[in-house]
Parts: sequence; structure tokens; C-alpha cells
Amino acid sequence: MSAITESLAAPTEQHDGGWVVGTDVGGTFTDLWLRGPDGQSFVCKSPTTADVVTGVVDAVHLAARTAALTTDELCRQVTRFGHGTTVGLNALLTGRTAKVGLVTTLGFGDVLEIGRLRRGTAGLQGLDLGNYFLRGRTAPLVPRELVVEVTERVNPQGEVVTPLDEASARRALEHLRDAGVEAVAICLLWATENPAHETAIARLAAEILPGAFVSVSHDIAPSVGEYARASTTVANAALGPIAGGYLGTLEDELRALGMTAPIMMTTSAGGVVPAATLTATPVRGLLSGPASCVVAGQALGARLGRPKILTLDVGGTSFDVGVVVDGAPLLREEVTFGGADMRVPSVDIASIGAGGGSIAAVRDGILRVGPRSAGAVPGPVCYGKGGIEPTTTDADLVLGVLDPDRFGSGGIRLDVEAARTALAEQVGEPLGLSPMEAARAVREVFDAAMADLLRAVTIERGHDPREFTLVAGGGSGPSHAWKLCRELGLDGFVVPATATAQSAFGAGTSDLRTTASRTSYQRLAPGVEPTDEHAAELTAALADARERALGTIPDPDLAEVSHTAAVRYRGQAHHLDIPVADSPDAAAVQALLAQFETEYELLFGKGAGFREAGFEILSVRAVAGLRSTTPTSSSSGEELTVREVRPVVFDDAHALEDTVVYGCDWPAPDQHIAGPALIQLRGCVVVVPPSGSATTDDAGTIHVKVGQA
Repeated sequence: MSAITESLAAPTEQHDGGWVVGTDVGGTFTDLWLRGPDGQSFVCKSPTTADVVTGVVDAVHLAARTAALTTDELCRQVTRFGHGTTVGLNALLTGRTAKVGLVTTLGFGDVLEIGRLRRGTAGLQGLDLGNYFLRGRTAPLVPRELVVEVTERVNPQGEVVTPLDEASARRALEHLRDAGVEAVAICLLWATENPAHETAIARLAAEILPGAFVSVSHDIAPSVGEYARASTTVANAALGPIAGGYLGTLEDELRALGMTAPIMMTTSAGGVVPAATLTATPVRGLLSGPASCVVAGQALGARLGRPKILTLDVGGTSFDVGVVVDGAPLLREEVTFGGADMRVPSVDIASIGAGGGSIAAVRDGILRVGPRSAGAVPGPVCYGKGGIEPTTTDADLVLGVLDPDRFGSGGIRLDVEAARTALAEQVGEPLGLSPMEAARAVREVFDAAMADLLRAVTIERGHDPREFTLVAGGGSGPSHAWKLCRELGLDGFVVPATATAQSAFGAGTSDLRTTASRTSYQRLAPGVEPTDEHAAELTAALADARERALGTIPDPDLAEVSHTAAVRYRGQAHHLDIPVADSPDAAAVQALLAQFETEYELLFGKGAGFREAGFEILSVRAVAGLRSTTPTSSSSGEELTVREVRPVVFDDAHALEDTVVYGCDWPAPDQHIAGPALIQLRGCVVVVPPSGSATTDDAGTIHVKVGQA
């Protein structure tokens, strides 16, 4: 395949510094966002390659040509290189990870098999939970024969109950060596309180298995609960030889091109860290691509003065949603992929199988859209590459939203008749609908599924979606955002000029941000008030987490640090993360518990709290951030020019509206457009519905008001 360029001729704005690069490796394309010293920006797309590195290097070569520079000239002027990837996530989902052995405490070798008594349903969601044929199909990352036990024991206070039997540790590691493992995960009981035994076994592993990747649980997942800690440590070990090695290779390749700027890798928690940090802990970068999109939305919200943001990214196969509240993305403590529950701070991203390539099919008289996808090969029917099942892209084309001659990427001319025929035969005929009615039905089902997910991340969590600003990104997000706004009662949405490559833009502009967790397990029985001793223990844990979070910040004195504590009612399995001061006293701990109850009842309903159960404080987390100095705004651009007028279906399949089609690469500010209208940007189409309107600001962002249906 040939490389593809989408040049966004951004407005110019002088600022100090060299070229800034952001990259994001997707399943089909590797996106690259480039900004020069004069403020000019470009977006380039190159096919993702099997080794990933080649695709990134190809994108760099393409970016240099787009900027009218040699690759050497560009690389030597790059002052920041941001990078996001799904390499680790894809490896987990496909089972292409390293061969791992697990070392655990004598008597706890079944920890991964038992899980939380839901091993059989790990990773299943929605209706799949009730499908017994799907249960038990995802095995643990480590088979039982590669789990070895050693004689040792530490109690919850960190006191050694049974000294480490070095002979048993040697026998265990020799067994793993003879089995040919490539990585070793070490997770001992209560190692978070006293890691001496884990450290000793790690030294033995380096001796007995030279070259093996070693992960220890007190570094990877310092939290209460041996199952989540073991599962996370195993996942990190499984990814180490793959993700860690790939980052080293990428850095070597970029240096060979003349680049001296270090790779700044996006993490699942948002923000970037030096790539060397994730070489040892690749599990922390599982959701780096989607998290970058949310962080880019957060930055846009800060510029617009809007602290509540909903980010949506509609790609070819999935629909990802992130939530920003009070100017910060919501985080979650645990994610599940490939049957592994991983205790990793991550931006809370909800996702469903709904995208431009989602296949529409009628089964038992019911129209379903997704989660099956046509992908890039063969792709939608209209691509003309062998696809025979209609998709949402085919429906948008028939409805008039997409221009067959100006379809985003790849110079593909879309085949309208082929799309119409497929929709008529496979959707229209079974349901007694015309081709246009079939296309609109596909869009309605597709939009309804996305709206349900938006409700799940807002209303079901105690948030009013009408208080949020919707930021639409991805290839299809700006086309469907108007309908989602009407479904949720929002008055409009915004589309950044970089919408088609928001994750790459986020990687290039995100703040430097690190997180660190520390156990602080305290039980408060019913009626027991927090004491100075409770506060002192919490303060010590916070200080340790803060120090670790600041450890990789180059200018710690300039960093901003926030703290949270994980709190739950006694006996519960799940917790809430509540903000806490860095040096709380007894009164502050009491306020922490009160805030937990407030948020608990906000989430689960008035009266749901149960103070009579008592409380548990599990752990604390520190998030340290150093703000990026990369400019993200611009001051001039291009006029939106009229390209044509064509009929488009909006609310009624029998009423086509004559719609003005505008286009440009990067909109100039202070432009006003009345709906119905389509705005063609590079890689996406912004739909302005009838009775709606759109305006542009000085950064090229399009603000759409949807009006009344």
C-alpha cells in the first residue's frame, strides 16, 4: 500500500521552538500530527505495519515530504516526539504475548485460576454475560503448570512470618527456565508491605534466567488484593519482551534518522512520560491511544473554559467515549482485557463495537448494526474491495452525507450504487423498506447504540449530559454528533480541526503526567471516628506516592500534584477514588469519609449509603503533572468555500433536504453557517442539521448548534 497524506494547512502563529510531532498507531493507519515553528500543522497517515516501527518511520518520512524538508532536516529540528500505540493491547487481545511464569507464595498457586469467582465471565459484557457458551473460554495468561510456589510468608503488617526458603525459590525458577519462559512475574502475599522476599527472588531470577523479563508486584501494582496484583504483574511480564522491546527499537530507528528528542509515550492514565519509563512497565500504556484522545478533549475544554467534556471517537470498528469532569478525565483503577483484570490507573474509556465499518444485518426480523466490522479489508461495500455486507459508511453514502469523490483517506472513489444495492437486498427487502429507508434505519440503530453508551457514562453515573460539551472526533464522529446531541438533550457539539487524528494530536500536546499508588489499608469499624494515628498512616502513604510520582518529572518544583484515596464500605468489593489533602489530619480523614458517602449516594441513589457497615481505606494515589508548552491554538485559516449543493436525508427518509456543502483544510475564525450544511474537513464530514448553525473560532474549531428537530 502507498502512504497517504492529509495535509491540514493550519493557520500560522509564531512561537519559539522547533517541530512538534504526535503519533498514534492504530489497527489500520498510523496517524502523525506535525506542527512547525511558524504554527503550520499537518496530519499524515501511513499504513500500520506488522512490526509497527516501520509504519511510524514511514509516517515520519511522509511528514518530512509534506513539510518540504528532508527527513534529516525535520528530525534534527524536532523538539518533542509524542507517541501512542495499541501494540500491548492488541497483543493481549490476540494472545500473542511472551511465555510467562508466575512465582507466588506457597499455597496461593491457584490465584489466577480462582480470580474473583468470575473467571468464566472475565471480559464479557452486556448480553454476553448471559451466554453460557461464551463462559470459560478465556484462560489465564499463565497456565497452571507455569505457576510455581515458594516457601515464605509476610503478614499484613509487613512482618516476616516464614523466612524465604532460597532452595525452594531456586527450584521454582529452574523449573520455569527448563520450561522455556521468556518472562517471570513475581507476586508474593503482602509484598506491598514488605518487598524483601520479592526483591530476593528477582535477584535469583536474573541469575538463573539471564535475559528474561522480570516483573515484581510491589512495583507494578502496589495495592490490596493478591489476585489483581498477580494478574497485573503477569500482564506486565507478558508484554515486556514485546512492547518494551518495540519501544527500544523505535527509539533506535528515530535516532538513526537524526532525531535527538526523546520519545514521550502516552499512558493509560493520560499525559505522557519518557518511553524508557514504560519499557519496564508496558502494562501502563495499554490504552495510550484512546487516552490521548480524551486528553486532547480535556485541553480543548480548558481553552474554551468548559470543565465538563464528553469526548467521542468514532473510528472504523469502535466507538470510544471519555468523560472529563471539573477539568480532569475520570480515571478507573482497573481494566479487563484478554481475560486479565489489571490494576492500572487508566482514563475511564467506555467502548462498543460501533464504527464506520460496522456491518448491518437482519437476524430474526431484527436489524443489528455491529459489533462485527468490515475493517479496512475488504471494507464497506462502497469501497469496491470485495466487501459484500452493508455498513454504516454505506448508509451515510446513500443518505448523501459522504461525497463519493471526496472521501477522507486513500483517494478511494466510493460506489454509491453498490452501497444502495447491498442495503436494499440485505436490509430493505427483509424489513420491507426502500433503499433510502433502509439506510436511515441503519443510521438510527447505529446512533441509538452510541447514545446508549453516552447515557451509561453520564446518567448512570450521576451526571447530567446536558451540562457537558460534546467533542466529536474520528472519521465518523462529526457526522453523527448532531443526532447524539438530540438524543441526549445537548444543544450542540464542537469539532476540532484535528478531529480525524485527535489521538496523535493529544500525544503531541499532552502534559507530562505520572501516577503512583501506595497501599494504606485501614479499617474503621462502625461508630469508630478517625484518629491522628489513622491520619498519620495516610499521610505517610501519600508522601511515598507523591515522591514516586515526582520521580520521573524533570522539574518537580514546577509540577502540580493531586491526591486521591480509595475508599469503600467494609465488606464491599469495589471502591471510589476520593480527593484528599496531601497531609490530612483526623478532621480531614473524617471529611474524606463524608465525601465518599456523598459521592456514593450521588452514584447509587439517595439513601444507598450504609455508614453502619464501617469504612475501609485501601490505598492512595498521587498524580503529578507538568504542563506542556506546545501551543495548540492558531489565529488565521481558510474561508469555508461552497463546493456544491446536494440532497441529504436527515430526519425523514422521504424528504431530502437541499444541503450546501462547504470545505477547507483548516477553518478561519469568525465564520457563520446556517444549516442544513455539510463541512468537509480532511478525513471527516461535519453535519450541521436543518435549523442548526455553525461558527468557527480562532483555533479552527467548529462550534455546531443542532437546533430543534
